[in-house]
Amino acid sequence: MKETLQHVEQMVDESPVIDVTDTFHRFGTILDRLKARIDDRFELARDPSTEDLESYGNPPESPGGRLAAYSGPEVDWMVHSWLGNPTAGFANLHLTVWLGPQIRVPHLGVALLVWPEGWFYVDSVPRANLLADGAYYDAYYEPLNAEWLAVREENPQLEWFTSRAGFIRASLSPTAHCHSFPREEKNVDLVERLLTEHVDRWLGWVDEAGPVPEADRAALAAADLATRRNIAERDPANVMGVRYFGQEMTDRLVRALWGGDRELPRP
Repeated sequence: MKETLQHVEQMVDESPVIDVTDTFHRFGTILDRLKARIDDRFELARDPSTEDLESYGNPPESPGGRLAAYSGPEVDWMVHSWLGNPTAGFANLHLTVWLGPQIRVPHLGVALLVWPEGWFYVDSVPRANLLADGAYYDAYYEPLNAEWLAVREENPQLEWFTSRAGFIRASLSPTAHCHSFPREEKNVDLVERLLTEHVDRWLGWVDEAGPVPEADRAALAAADLATRRNIAERDPANVMGVRYFGQEMTDRLVRALWGGDRELPRP
């Protein structure tokens, strides 16, 4: 399998400037459908701190985006967002769900990127030390291992994406998918299938999970928040936000990703 070993800005700068609006809309439709599945399962309310981020910039004429964050009794923080300039070859879309401390099911991480080739990430973000907690690994990661290997072995057009940032590499679980790919329909169809299957499986985990003891929930919530904040603040792709919107606006968007300006209470 081939490997991509570049910064996101390198990928963009070294690629032709082409209109990728068609792929951007297809990616958006995929995430909208997955979000609808999640909305059906959880009670969620939009956090007021993100209401004025419903649309920013000046799309489609120039860079823009949207960021909506939600919370509820079972969900600490959910983000549904996009940022970029699709008419000039770049867009980054996210759907992430960080669960409350009442259960220990891994969080859900999904991202799609067009630069102008395709890229996707989907993962079960661990809430335990997998090397120390073998039962947690066996419950949520070992059952996915055979499929993870098969996806890599059977799809030669997928290129494994290796972040140049060590922290980001450390954030991936053993069964994370993180690949670049040509924007051919068969590859986008594969991505849609993998994301759909993962979200369906994740929702099943949520329904089947037992409760976390009350005495352990505060520590779990604190670890969740630290993880979410570190990933948001250390993401090398934040440089694209600075390029398009400046440092102040990018800082605001990053805070929205981890809930730094949130108004709704944590569950």
